Amino acid sequence: MGAWLGCILGLIPLLGWCLWWWNEIRYVWPVKRRCSGTNAKLPPGHMGFPFFGELFTFLWYYKILRRPDEFINSKRKKYGDGVGMYRTHLFGSPSIIACVPSVNKFVFRAEDTFIAQWPNVDIMGTNSLGTVHGKAHDRLRSSVLNAVNRPDALRRIAALVQPRLVAALELWAQKGRIVAFHETKKVTFENIGKLFVSFEPGPQLEKIDGLFHDLLKGMRAQRLNFPGTAYRCALQARKKVEAIFRVELEERKSRSEETVTDLMDELRQIKDEEGRKLSDQEVLDNIVSFVFAGYESTSLASMWAIYYLAKSPNVLKKLREENTSVSQNKKGEFITSEDISNMKYTKKVVEETLRMANISHFLFRLVTKDIEYKGYRIPKGWKVILWLRYLHTNPENFDDPMCFNPERWNDSVKPEAYQVFGGGSRTCPGNMLARIQLAILLHHLSVGYKWELINSDADFVYLPHPAPVDEVEVSFSKL
Repeated sequence: MGAWLGCILGLIPLLGWCLWWWNEIRYVWPVKRRCSGTNAKLPPGHMGFPFFGELFTFLWYYKILRRPDEFINSKRKKYGDGVGMYRTHLFGSPSIIACVPSVNKFVFRAEDTFIAQWPNVDIMGTNSLGTVHGKAHDRLRSSVLNAVNRPDALRRIAALVQPRLVAALELWAQKGRIVAFHETKKVTFENIGKLFVSFEPGPQLEKIDGLFHDLLKGMRAQRLNFPGTAYRCALQARKKVEAIFRVELEERKSRSEETVTDLMDELRQIKDEEGRKLSDQEVLDNIVSFVFAGYESTSLASMWAIYYLAKSPNVLKKLREENTSVSQNKKGEFITSEDISNMKYTKKVVEETLRMANISHFLFRLVTKDIEYKGYRIPKGWKVILWLRYLHTNPENFDDPMCFNPERWNDSVKPEAYQVFGGGSRTCPGNMLARIQLAILLHHLSVGYKWELINSDADFVYLPHPAPVDEVEVSFSKL
């Protein structure tokens, strides 16, 4: 019995050693053998445990300590600054973390070598704009840009979103006390539903809202496909959302008239050089991904705008002065996209809100061939994780980065340091849609309402998205 106990106790350290070095042996050694004879080496770092990699370390900083930037800072302290790259195994793949502007710029410019690929692409859709490449990407992107970014489209968007927003603010004031995240989600989803699929508020839109909530939780979850996991739940939600949109698509196909009233119609009209239109699945994949992206970014940014303005009375005062002046000139009419383009301080508040909100923590790129960068090897088949959040919270890029300061936008930003919507040809095509909706919210908030945080010292959570734990509960009333 003692001999068996001794063997078991002796095997524990060996097992621990094997678990700690398994991923290094599996992923790093083959790259070193393949690259022998060259001066290039892998970036510093460690691949973590089998299957999970550094997921537990990531969760430790993001979920337990709630100090997300320390995940990168800990690597800088342990391995040095180097060129801003570290090797890891995260989100199911051997990866290189990129956390400085120069590396991001290199990746964005070499789009044939670093192709966009989300970890759970089956949730977003294999035919969506974020996952397709080449000509398919070009034609989709062009259509989306035309649908949401051209001047007449921006005018239409500004006119369409304001009635619902104004009605929502009136209702908030009647309630007197609201949770900003819930309320901004609701009005944002109603507007996105109208802009993209012409859905009106009601039970169906509320059902879709709940399904997209499940989609969000599974987007960056570990690919564990069994009952109870976030990934499995997201897959099921994806099927239900797609089924709802497919019914709408079939109804449109049965109509004799081919009018264009929303983004779904725009997608149905896209043709390639040979005159072929998108398949039904391509339309559905892109509607799901566009609603998801437009809904998440705008509602979270709106929540953070309410939070930061409540904490920054001097900023709110300047915002109110500019917007009151514009409102007086409108004589009761809604503001236009042209008005917004002339509201200089409001635009600074928009950009600072987006920087502080850090809605998209990171982007993913798949490496298609071995490539070197400043003496380091980036291996084929690995992922590059562009850690966008760290760009915006690093004091080397922004002075006092955790301070909400729209005045910082009086000066030029360090090149490539501001990437809230990504970069290169894959910059989010809906970035102007998010900006104009946020500017409209700021306008109507500042000229007509006042609010205070109920829990001004609330802690933050960072998964699945950054938010105060109370999701910004405020007392809300008319001026």
